[in-house]
Amino acid sequence: MDWDKLRIFHAVADAGSLTHAGDKLNLSQSAVSRQIRALEESLNATLFHRHARGLILTEQGELLFDATKSMSARLEAASARIRDSEEEVFGELRVTTTVGFGTLWLAPRLTKLYEQYPNLKVDLMLEERVLDLPMREADVAIRMKEPSQADLVRKRLMTVQMRLYASRKYLDEHGTPATVDDIDKHRLICQNQRSAQVGSASVLVKSLLTRNPASLLTVNNYFGVLQGVLHDLGIGILPDYVTEEFPELVEVLHSDENSGVPVYLAYPEELRHSQRVSAFRDFVQTEIMAHRKHMKELGKL
Repeated sequence: MDWDKLRIFHAVADAGSLTHAGDKLNLSQSAVSRQIRALEESLNATLFHRHARGLILTEQGELLFDATKSMSARLEAASARIRDSEEEVFGELRVTTTVGFGTLWLAPRLTKLYEQYPNLKVDLMLEERVLDLPMREADVAIRMKEPSQADLVRKRLMTVQMRLYASRKYLDEHGTPATVDDIDKHRLICQNQRSAQVGSASVLVKSLLTRNPASLLTVNNYFGVLQGVLHDLGIGILPDYVTEEFPELVEVLHSDENSGVPVYLAYPEELRHSQRVSAFRDFVQTEIMAHRKHMKELGKL
């Protein structure tokens, strides 16, 4: 199939007009029309319905347009990566991390990244599933355990502790537990056991459930747990990084026995020299250092 004809077809399908496509491609309308006819003849298919208001894709045209859109996106991404060796930071960067970390820690800080690199396009993919970086499902990952995949550059960013938090209003109304056994007088808010979570969080949840809390609210992500705690519903199990953004939360039953959760940044070896990846990595590391400094000032480290 002729690549040049596909390029012209894509422009026509995208513009919905031979004239507009010709303007974009710097070709005459007749030249564009000839290329489309030649493509239709080679495929033995009609790609457009022609009417007074412009062009509408046929079913076969829709199939081909889906393919050319995918091709165009891949070519644009490849072009951006090639240009990425230059100093300017721009183009799409696909970042994956968990719902909790992405929503509660990363997303609120992205303003600073965009202030530095206004032409960057971040595609933030928040899910518990571990995306395959070598297969390019994402460019960069922030994960709550050390990545096991080969051919990855990885860096440990920090250690997260799982803690128990409540609002001051809740504690004023229901009292502050003095020991872990006092949880039987309180409502516990935690991730449900069916949802993906780090091992130390699961162990803590199971331990507290054996104390038979008076009431229970389970959610499938930490953002939901946080909302329950902020709205005075009970005592929630949350990662300690949330307290920087919500200093009004009160930690209860503090214990240093809870094992830490390592946080890693990883990306494919082939992107080691990518300016976009380097910019994002440096941004995250700077924010981690600022976060740790602030937490020490608050006496929470």
